[in-house]
Formats: sequence, C-alpha cells, structure tokens
Amino acid sequence: MTHVCQYTGPGCIPVLLRDRGTVYCHDISFAETSAAEEYEASHAGAVALRAQTPQGLVAELSALGVAIETVIHNDVHPNTPVPIEQIPLEMFRQSVDVLLLFPIELTQRLLPGMKAAKLGRFVFVTSARYRQPEAGFSVATTIRAATTAFAQSLAREAAPDGIQVNVVAPNYLYSEAYYPRARFIDDPAGRAEIAGKVPMGRLGRPEEIGELIGFMASGKSQFVTGQVIDFTGGWP
Repeated sequence: MTHVCQYTGPGCIPVLLRDRGTVYCHDISFAETSAAEEYEASHAGAVALRAQTPQGLVAELSALGVAIETVIHNDVHPNTPVPIEQIPLEMFRQSVDVLLLFPIELTQRLLPGMKAAKLGRFVFVTSARYRQPEAGFSVATTIRAATTAFAQSLAREAAPDGIQVNVVAPNYLYSEAYYPRARFIDDPAGRAEIAGKVPMGRLGRPEEIGELIGFMASGKSQFVTGQVIDFTGGWP
C-alpha cells in the first residue's frame, strides 16, 4: 500500500494487518530510517519500505524475495483551491506526477509478474469529486478522474489474466490532508457544514473505508472488476 500514513492508510492498515498478517508499506516519511522503524514498531506485521520511486519499490521488494499479488494505490497530494485561470502549470505537473504517473509506473512494473501468475489485484483509491466538481478544485478533480479512467482501462485489459482492478472513490472522508478534525469534527460550524452536504450527516470514518478497501483487496469475490465504488455517505 502506498502512502500508508496518509489519506485512507491509517484506517486501512489495521484491517489489512488483521486479515493478512504482513503488509508491505510505502510512505514518503519512510525515507527517514527512524520513521520507518517507528512505524514497524507500532504496527506489528508492517514492513516499511525505504524506496520512494516505483522502480525503487519494485527493486526493494525483489531483494526481499516478495512477489506482490495485491497493490493498493493510496496516492495523496496537497489539494489547494485555486481558480482555473490562476493555476500554475507546475501545480498540475506535480499533481500529475504523484496522483497519476506514480501509480501508472508502479502498475506497469508489477503487472508482468501478475500476468505470468494469472493472479493479482489492484485497488485504486481516487476521489468521487468528479461527480460534482467544486470551484477551485479542478486540479485534483481532473487528475483523480484520469486515474480512475486508467484503472478502468486496466481492468478491461487485465481481466483475461485473472487480475482484478477496482476503484474506491471517497469524498467526505475524515483525513487530516483533506477534512481535518479541527475544522470538520471538533468545530460545530464545520460539523453543520458537513451535515448540510452529506446525507449521513457526518464524515466517513477511517475504519469504515478500511473495511471496504480490505474487502476489495481480499479476492473473495474475484468476478468483481472494473468497478468504481463511491464512499460518500450518500453524496451527491
């Protein structure tokens, strides 16, 4: 799983460790040895990978003698609202690199082994924002939609080799990156704002999306592929 300390990672890793026992984890913080060691110490069964590029991750896994069957692309990048006419192209480029090209390259490098084994699963965590775009958020909305489209293309192409590909598309999920606690949970005004938009009246909980992603990564229903599953509490 990528970016395990962010976005859906904190809710997902406990579920994966419970169900799998061992999970190979990427996070940008693991470039620091102390952060990687601390994560492993606090998450029994987690292996904190030090590499930070798709090529490096695959090389590190190979050196460990690991053949990966399940990949959870949990990619995350700061989502700063900017009017379209003011967006620096560099902001688009940075977001494309992290949210689109990183998961594409990692997929390309792992796919041949999965095809040879006739077994594999990809879960892409993107976003449901494309269903109701919000002013100022065109960068993330556009690129997340592109990643979703890539996953659907991959699902069609990889299905004959027994490989599942599905998308989990959250919105209004509690995470410090996108819906921080101080503003949207602890603050009554923030809670009221969420209740006015989300039919369930609250943010989604990390453990709830963890259970969903855990199921999609389990292979228990192999006939399910090419699906985009919203995690939005009934929004929009």
